[in-house]
Amino acid sequence: MQKTLNIAIVGLGVIGGSFAYGLKQQSDYPVHIMGIDHDAATLKRALDAGAIDEGEIVNNLILKKADIVLLTLYPSGVVDFVETHREEFKEGAILTDTTGIKGDIVDEVLPILPKGVDFIFGHPMAGKESKGFAFADADSFKDANYLLTPVESNKEENLDFITDLLKSLSFKRVRRVEPQIHDEMIAYVSQLCHVIAVSLINSDKTGRDTADFIGDSYRELTRIAKINGELWSELFLYNKDELLGAMDNFEQQFQRMRTTIENEDESGLISLFEESTARRIDLEKSDSKLSNER
Repeated sequence: MQKTLNIAIVGLGVIGGSFAYGLKQQSDYPVHIMGIDHDAATLKRALDAGAIDEGEIVNNLILKKADIVLLTLYPSGVVDFVETHREEFKEGAILTDTTGIKGDIVDEVLPILPKGVDFIFGHPMAGKESKGFAFADADSFKDANYLLTPVESNKEENLDFITDLLKSLSFKRVRRVEPQIHDEMIAYVSQLCHVIAVSLINSDKTGRDTADFIGDSYRELTRIAKINGELWSELFLYNKDELLGAMDNFEQQFQRMRTTIENEDESGLISLFEESTARRIDLEKSDSKLSNER
């Protein structure tokens, strides 16, 4: 008979709550889900919904029982939690996180990690504009990508185990990547997109009836401008250098477009459109191929 996994989720917001729901609904592993959240109302809501089996506002017994500890906290919160509770983790426990940046977090966590605990750094490429447990959903991770950023101290069997557990939650791909490469790519595929969305919607002139004119293009481009300011400020500043580099590259392309328009260079515009179309088609092919190889 397969051993029941004791899994502690620290932070029952939209991501932590979605993990709780997903872990309860998957059928590959028997689980006992425990939650730690500073808000008593959130814990009660999660218990009443059946997303967790037990909960604590501050750790008392949960960490001593947890085979896996999932930290769904802000970047600075991950470091603080490990440092504050370093003597409370179960021997042999696997710790993992969901933060959107890795380089500095890895450098800060590893020196304070207790012996006998394996921290596997991770990042689900999924999320919602709304925050809080009320918006958690087991289907949030369906067909999403997940990135693991292994470090030298990680045990291969633990990496394989976490990969299988993530696949049980319907993640489409689980890829291993170096922390620095992760941060460089996330600056481009995620953080820059939020910069553009915020800049676009903030560039609107006040007093206009914008809502009467929008279509899918504007609606889709600005969807992520509804943003958790506290979280994304941390993400941007932790990844400052990589994000500024991505913004520089974008600014160069924006300037290319602006120049062709200013010069009424129709052939230049068409060339830019053809380049973007070809790149998008290649991206779609790659994404489809990887999905089929899953």
